[in-house]
Amino acid sequence: MTEETLTEILPPIRHWPALDLTGVDFDPVLTELMREGPITRIQLPNGEGWAWLVTRYEDVRMVTNDPRFSREAVMDRPVTRLAPHFIPARGAVGFLDPPDHTRLRRSVAAAFTAKGVERIRDMSRRMLDDLVGELLAAGPPADLTATVLSPFPIAVICELMGVPAADRHTMHTWTQLILSSAHGADVSEKAKNEMGAYFADLIGLREGSSAEDVTSLLGAAVGREEVTLEEAVGLAVLLQIGGEAVTNNSGQMFYILLTRPDLAERLRTEPEIRPQAIDELLRYIPHRSAVGLSRIATEDVGIQGVRIRAGDAIYVSYLAANRDPDVFPFPETIDFSRSPNPHVAFGFGPHYCPGGMLARMESQLLVDALLDRLPGLKLAVPPEKVPFRKGALIRGPEALPVAW
Repeated sequence: MTEETLTEILPPIRHWPALDLTGVDFDPVLTELMREGPITRIQLPNGEGWAWLVTRYEDVRMVTNDPRFSREAVMDRPVTRLAPHFIPARGAVGFLDPPDHTRLRRSVAAAFTAKGVERIRDMSRRMLDDLVGELLAAGPPADLTATVLSPFPIAVICELMGVPAADRHTMHTWTQLILSSAHGADVSEKAKNEMGAYFADLIGLREGSSAEDVTSLLGAAVGREEVTLEEAVGLAVLLQIGGEAVTNNSGQMFYILLTRPDLAERLRTEPEIRPQAIDELLRYIPHRSAVGLSRIATEDVGIQGVRIRAGDAIYVSYLAANRDPDVFPFPETIDFSRSPNPHVAFGFGPHYCPGGMLARMESQLLVDALLDRLPGLKLAVPPEKVPFRKGALIRGPEALPVAW
């Protein structure tokens, strides 16, 4: 597209309030923004100014993989945002661009490969079997979130990170305080600093380690002076927090299966389709509220005939991309036979979620264990009575009351 054809007419700024949505309802504001065009302008509840938003699959993949859109530049800009407090640590992996970003991700890559994830599969299955055994022994009714969906991902990410079992509860408490906007910036920052101090100690103890867990890999990388201790700590905190996202994803997954018994029954009778079905559920689930982290254009870029000027902030919506009808026919339908299914539930480009394979493994173990061992699993309350998280950046049920 030539420079002359790029439009200078700015679309109107749309205000996007913080919504506490229940169930797996798709955000109505995002639906409107998707209808308005491939690129719109938004203002979120916090921060300053406005930002571009791209919603089409093709444009989302382009922006997230284009070095002209920088995460690092966000550090110095008070961009409009959903989160009430914004405390990025300089050098944190989420705010790095290649080559620094690549160098830091490489230090832990081995733990998140198929082989790295496979290393902890048997241990993960045993931990899950124990949790389901305790659930069955206690009898119905029960809160599936408190008994299984929350403790299981915590145990798995702690195992992968190399965090001792005795410290799991503390890790979970810190994560909840960091992820919730309800307690205020000071509480969130204090929790982040405490988790950071914990990982600084743990990584420091493992500088000469040859073990395969994440803190050992980071300790060894620090020892070889490939990454700084500060960088290693920032990455450890991000990975630990990210590990708990499975609680919310699986909570939404089981909310769908328990409110759509036809889908659950199909997974029971056709276990071979479970991996493909989980990918379709991951595509469909509205993982988060609004949008995540922005990027800043470092030079003028044309997208869909619109000029994004150097210095402009831009967001992508993975949720919208996953509902793009040009890529996913009948996107509102959960279709377990959908193939191909190139969803972007784990992001795209250099900042693609490193835990994608781990999350898939956990989801598959959960579906296997709960559908096979509790054939009568059902909601213990009407669907509209299931409480969903309020004031949270990540969506999911606060509790999932079940019986069997």
